[in-house]
Amino acid sequence: MGKRAQLLKIWLDIRASYWFLPSLLVICGLLLAGVTDWLDHNVGYFPLELPDTLLDTQSEGARSTLAVIAQSIIGVTGVMFSMTIVAVSFASGNFGPRLIGNFMRDRGNQWSLGILISTFVYAIFVLRSVQDGVDGGAEQFVPQYSLIVALLLTLVCVFTMIYFVHHVPETINVSRISANLGAKLEDQVRQLIDAQEDAFEPELLPERPPDHTIAAGSSGYIQTCYVSRLEELAEENAWHIQMLPAVGDFVTEVTDVFRLWADAPLDDDALSDLADCFAIGSERTENQNPAFLANQLVEMAARALSPGVNDPYTAMDCLNRMHAALTVASAYKGGLSPHQRDRVKIPKLDFDALFAETFPLCREYVKPDDLTRRHAVSLLETLEQSVREEDGAVIRREVSRLSDDT
Repeated sequence: MGKRAQLLKIWLDIRASYWFLPSLLVICGLLLAGVTDWLDHNVGYFPLELPDTLLDTQSEGARSTLAVIAQSIIGVTGVMFSMTIVAVSFASGNFGPRLIGNFMRDRGNQWSLGILISTFVYAIFVLRSVQDGVDGGAEQFVPQYSLIVALLLTLVCVFTMIYFVHHVPETINVSRISANLGAKLEDQVRQLIDAQEDAFEPELLPERPPDHTIAAGSSGYIQTCYVSRLEELAEENAWHIQMLPAVGDFVTEVTDVFRLWADAPLDDDALSDLADCFAIGSERTENQNPAFLANQLVEMAARALSPGVNDPYTAMDCLNRMHAALTVASAYKGGLSPHQRDRVKIPKLDFDALFAETFPLCREYVKPDDLTRRHAVSLLETLEQSVREEDGAVIRREVSRLSDDT
């Protein structure tokens, strides 16, 4: 079946990278240059006839215009890239290095860079097609339509620059950063709840030792698990599969990832498919890992309450985002369920597990600051009133620990 989980990981990495969208737009710029160049050589195919005032540029004027466009845009692009690096450095130093990926994945930054770079490439390729008339040689050729498109793209670049100057300060606004993290966390929790099957009594794992184990094979963080393929393999081969580490956990090359119980002899190809159902990378990612988003909010709160920063209101905002996500985890469509899938047992994120990744991790930072502590207690008391009865116990314990003066 191939390395499906690995391919999925690569695709997610490409989509989240800073270079993919700009590179794609550069290719579009090259294609557009080819199309407009063909149109200039085949003007008869153009359905509309443009006014002569738009088609009277001479070769020297066209060359100068395109050269100015290319030089100006590549200069502005360098400034924009510098602004991005400054923003990333500021955010990583003040809010946590794990937030760098959020800025690199920002679509506004990627589109801005891509539009300017692709316009530069377009201008360069159109510039080479401008020809001066030479006696006894080549005839003068001015790509009039290509020049008009270059001017329109330049206008787009001007508005892109205006947008970018507005966008960069927004990306390092602490309230926006916490809001984006909170929204992603809530969205992933909703996706987990939507994907849950109806409650049922799952099959118990066999009591005998597993027939086979699949080791990680390399060290790193589990970034992707292809759960639907695990279910297919379990049904097709009458297997029971248990996944030991969760997505986001660190493993070594000898760490057991899967345990397998089979009623029939094991097939090497099927076992190879099982080993292909997870992918390992060098860092934790947001993919299939709501706990990582919660940990980023905790890190922001901890840094905000450090003696060097002393910003309780940012910490309180992070606690608000955690409170909102936990409300979704318990109240949305019945909340997170602890029930497992029939033949596949994977580490399940339930309300208790998600709660353990939020308020308890902030306790040692929140408790010394009276303003933030009182706000956290208020949020937890409000949360207890809106969650399921079975989820209230962990909340009450945390309120007790925050209220304890010792």
